[in-house]
Amino acid sequence: MTVTDELQATIEQMVQPGKGILAADESLPTITKRFAAITIEATKDNRRAYRALLFTAPGIEEYISGVIAFEETLTQSSADGTPLPEVLAQRGIVTGVNVDKGKGPLALSPGDIITYGLDGLAERMQQYKSQGARFAKWREVYAITERNPTVLGITANAEMLARYAAVCQEQGIVPIVEAEVLIDGDHSLARCAEVTEAVQQEIFHALHRHHVVLEHMIFKPNMVMPGKEHPVRASAAEIAAATLQVFRRTIPAAVPSINFLSGGLSPEEATANLNAMNAALPDAHWALSFSYGRALQQPVLQAWRGQADNVVDAQRALLKRARLNGAASRGEYQANDESMNSLS
Repeated sequence: MTVTDELQATIEQMVQPGKGILAADESLPTITKRFAAITIEATKDNRRAYRALLFTAPGIEEYISGVIAFEETLTQSSADGTPLPEVLAQRGIVTGVNVDKGKGPLALSPGDIITYGLDGLAERMQQYKSQGARFAKWREVYAITERNPTVLGITANAEMLARYAAVCQEQGIVPIVEAEVLIDGDHSLARCAEVTEAVQQEIFHALHRHHVVLEHMIFKPNMVMPGKEHPVRASAAEIAAATLQVFRRTIPAAVPSINFLSGGLSPEEATANLNAMNAALPDAHWALSFSYGRALQQPVLQAWRGQADNVVDAQRALLKRARLNGAASRGEYQANDESMNSLS
């Protein structure tokens, strides 16, 4: 099988109607924070048990086509000793891995942020692939202030994303290109749209420069919405209209799927907004789906709380949110679905 064949096979398995991606790639500090909220320690055993809970939840393969894992997860196993990537593969779910190495300030550009991790990336990709990973994810973030992101910040981040994506494809790994314009701040919906458009235009210019094949990547953006401190909230319909207007201007039709990040939204808001996108544009050039972390996992953690007796309830909570987001990716979600149990 050629590299092109590998990439195409992975895309076809990941991009399926009614299915999306579970982002379960929390770093150690992040999962420690999530566990602290339910008063359990982020020990190695607890981290393994929680990930196994997610990956073995009955029925999720009907709505989840891929899982983004943390590097550690590729080496962990379920209770019966089966490697977790193999657990997913047996259910037709593709394993991916978060490959960036965190973020920090961009030199000589106050307020802008850059992500680290390009050094040695090709070698790490080979190792991850041998452990079962077939796609990867890299995240760049953009804080909105009166002056940020600057032109330098936008171009530097786009270059990082394009270089990462090129390395992925060279190794036969499908890249998820994640560009998150942060919800933090008091900016308006119009300001978010302005920044998101500038960010995405530059990203696709950079991907073109680096010969990245758009048909063999997935784009993971934010939704266009006001900052969380803005006095005026936007409806799902307003968010959908603003987001789709930006996408029409920036994202080539060759991209097979746009899988939104949830970016600080509640589980219900993330689902409603995704549904509004698909209801407003049912015949989009791209699939409009989800790649949610907290918006899928928050109810799971609340149900589980580190107790073995709660595993079944926690898995049902995951199935419910996966099912509702699967419906939203078809434009078929109804708000009253929230009151139905996970097995309906």
